Amino acid sequence: MALKIGDRIPNFKAKDSKGEDFDIQSVLGKCPLVIYFYPKDNTPGCTAQACSFRDQYEDFQDLGAEVIGISGDSVASHQKFSRQYKLPFILLSDYDKKIRALFGVPTNLFGLIPGRVTYVVDQNGIITMIFDSMSAGIHIKKALAAIKKLVV
Repeated sequence: MALKIGDRIPNFKAKDSKGEDFDIQSVLGKCPLVIYFYPKDNTPGCTAQACSFRDQYEDFQDLGAEVIGISGDSVASHQKFSRQYKLPFILLSDYDKKIRALFGVPTNLFGLIPGRVTYVVDQNGIITMIFDSMSAGIHIKKALAAIKKLVV
């Protein structure tokens, strides 16, 4: 069942792009979050999306927010992707698709492609915005606008 606006995000743990353990509890309560699920490292749309988050990461940081990207790729894939495009934010490996299932992120194209969904979460872990679109470029604008509303 998909999470909705007003729901609290579930607890989860995963390996980050450095191979270290990440626990969502380590950031909850400290800052607003942008959690975006994307289909795959090194594909045109996903690379454009990650680079857009990279290019505007300072804007999110200036507003006190953290960005977390999640896909089913391996830690090794995330390491290469993060290094190649100089991604400053957290990338998590959801190789077993458990986090995707916790959030209820749908698949697209007859269930063949993992969905692209962005969640904006307030400091208390409550979802304030959900944007579900395969159009990679729009996610950053929507997320930044939602974060600005949270911190104003």
